[in-house]
Amino acid sequence: MASEKVMTGDPIEFATGMKKLLNNKDHSDIKFLIGPNKKVVFAHRCILSARCTVFKAMFSDLSQKNGTADNSSFVLSDMNLDVFLAMLEFLYTNCITLTPKIAIEMLATSLEYGLDDMRKLCCEYLEENLGVQNACDCMQAAVTYGQEELKKSSLTFIEQHTDNVFKSKAFQELSEDALVEIMKSDKLQMDEADILRYIKEWAAVNSAVMKKAVSEVTKHVIQWVRLPILSPQEIEKLEKDNKKDHIIPVDLFSSAWKFHALNQPDPNNALAKKRAGTTPRDHHKNLS
Repeated sequence: MASEKVMTGDPIEFATGMKKLLNNKDHSDIKFLIGPNKKVVFAHRCILSARCTVFKAMFSDLSQKNGTADNSSFVLSDMNLDVFLAMLEFLYTNCITLTPKIAIEMLATSLEYGLDDMRKLCCEYLEENLGVQNACDCMQAAVTYGQEELKKSSLTFIEQHTDNVFKSKAFQELSEDALVEIMKSDKLQMDEADILRYIKEWAAVNSAVMKKAVSEVTKHVIQWVRLPILSPQEIEKLEKDNKKDHIIPVDLFSSAWKFHALNQPDPNNALAKKRAGTTPRDHHKNLS
């Protein structure tokens, strides 16, 4: 006697058929009012409930309050229409059409609605489409939403294209936490003097936006600047310049001068280590 076996049909054909139900008023029993303009989107309660626990709970709550969820409306005024339709496409077809414009927002939505497979697809798309203009945005998203693989991929791209990425507008929009993750890297293809210059530009922009002192904006990021790999002449000049903006704490200068005074490797000092793009200096023979 033959054993029971699940035979799988063509998933593309199934997805194509299911997509015809997307935002289709026929037989729909729920509608959403999306965005500030309250654009109407029709949906099917049974499909959304089966595919998403958030929607299942939402409809259950409504049924308990009103006795039925049929023909009810949900207002999602903060939701982007394209993002919502893309999410519905995934729920109906298990496929999703992503674009650079919505991919990061789709990642956030996948986490909000507990759609782990959609999260994976969003991360995969972002990793495959990393570029100079979006690398910082992807790094920011990875840090914000705790996506380690996306963070690794984004950091690798930034390490390989440091100069162009640091020049991008998105670099100025990085959060403190995201910039710290970049500053920890040994593989940045840029000299420390130039890195410090870009950090100061980032700080000036964010100081104006956040209406905070530059020194406050940079207090965590600046700790990762590697002063010991700069020459004594460069450090001396930085000290003079620092009297104006007070970006660099005194203890960082003290540590740098101590390294130069001892004139020997310090394997315990993470800041006394060259990056991949560090310009050679005479004292680098003493670096760990």
